[in-house]
This record gives sequence, structure tokens and C-alpha cells, in this order.
Amino acid sequence: MTAVLITGASGLVGSRALPRLAASGFDCRALVRSDLDLPPGTTAVRGDLAEPGSLQVAAEGVDAVVHLAALFRTDDQDAIWRANLDGTRNLIDAVRTHSPRARFVMASTGNVYDADAARPARETDTCSPTLAYPASKIAAESLLRDSGLTWNILRLPFVYGDGDGHLASMGALAERFGLHPAHTYSVAHHRDVAAVIQLALTGAMDGRIVNVTDDAPVTVYEMAELGGHPVPVSAEPLTNPWSGRMDGTLLREFGFRPTVQTIQAAAHDGIL
Repeated sequence: MTAVLITGASGLVGSRALPRLAASGFDCRALVRSDLDLPPGTTAVRGDLAEPGSLQVAAEGVDAVVHLAALFRTDDQDAIWRANLDGTRNLIDAVRTHSPRARFVMASTGNVYDADAARPARETDTCSPTLAYPASKIAAESLLRDSGLTWNILRLPFVYGDGDGHLASMGALAERFGLHPAHTYSVAHHRDVAAVIQLALTGAMDGRIVNVTDDAPVTVYEMAELGGHPVPVSAEPLTNPWSGRMDGTLLREFGFRPTVQTIQAAAHDGIL
């Protein structure tokens, strides 16, 4: 049985990926800072990404790491850099010291791509983000790529489903960031994010950065409607029409096909 250390087990993605990985037969260790109710088949391991000395037990003897922990919805930019860059550095060092042959799967974000793109973003595009969250994730990606470990990086889109409340937040997010209702985002259901993580754990995508998307991008207007908090409509021109859109061709070349192909299919099946 493959022993996998998972960070971010209490987060939006981690709390939904963890039970799916455990149900698929992985021996899951969840890195936790405090008591946390975990799904059957998982083990809590105390540690803190901010404290390098606390990571030895968690990192020893694992076959793989799934690094999902991240900090982004805060105005404290220093905290974002500490969590996303320094925390990743500490984890890489621990794995390199205690399980150097482990495969390291890291979740990144589609927000790293430049807003003024002329088409959906591809993994080979130059990224020059200025905001703390995507900039810290690009820096963390670079650390992992240069670590000497076996790695792959998953650039996640807007992830939703399993009643996580993410869609319900779109109305507030649109107001906070001034999003045009016609602005579109690549999206993926938690079910498919977990499936991509499992694919990454097979080694099929080693040494690659891979965009994760379903088959149909969705407008802010549609997401807000589905989330129950509609946004004002607009016929004003849309600036940076490709911002938030990712090209999912490479992931399909690795054999992935989403089981939840569109957000409308998720709504129909009652799994939003």
C-alpha cells in the first residue's frame, strides 16, 4: 500500500481529496497542527509547515507527498509568502532528508497566468504574477522543480462541489474584485481533482506542470446563479477575456477524462 503524506487536509480541496484517496486504497497520513476529525483509513500526524523540526515524523517512510496546504484569502501578504513559499521549502527539505525517493505532488493555481493572455493559458506560458498568492505559488513551484525530488505540479482552477460553499461565495468575490459577470473561469469538481491527484501519484505526469480543468469554462454570472447569490448583469465590454481560462489539452494527453464534465452536469446530478 502506498503511504502518502497529505498537507492541507482541513482545507477546501484537501478535506475532500483525503477521503477519496483513502477509499482508493492509499495509506494516508494527514499533517495536522491540532485535533481534526479525519475519515476512516487515515492517520493524523502532528506537525507544522512553519516549524521544520516538526516535520521529520510526518516525512519519514512515505512513498509520496500531496501538498495541498496554501494560504490566500487574507490581506497579510507576509503571511501568504511564509505559508506558501517558506512552508513549501520546509516540507521539501524534510522529504529530501527523510524520504528522498518519494514522489512530491504539489497543488498550484491557475491564477499564476498573466491576465492579458491572448488565449487559454498553457503550461509553457511565461508567468509574471504580481499578487502575493500567485507569486508565492510560482516561487514554490520553482523550489520544487529545482529540489532534485521526483515531482509534478497541478495548477488548479476554481474548484467546487460536495457542498463546499465555494460557488455560494462567488457573489461576494465578484463584488470584492470587480469581476465582470461575463468573465469566465476554468473549473473542476472535487471528484475530478481527486482523480487527477491519483493519476499524478502513478508517476504518469512526473516532471510536468499540468493544468486541471473540466470540459467547459463557466461565467461569473452562471456560477453566482448556481451558488444562489446572483450578481448584477452588464453589457459593458469585457477586459482581458482569457483571464482565468486554462488549456486542458495536456491533461487529456495523459489519459484523463473528467467524470463531471461541466458544472451544469454537476447541478443536474445534485453534486454542486
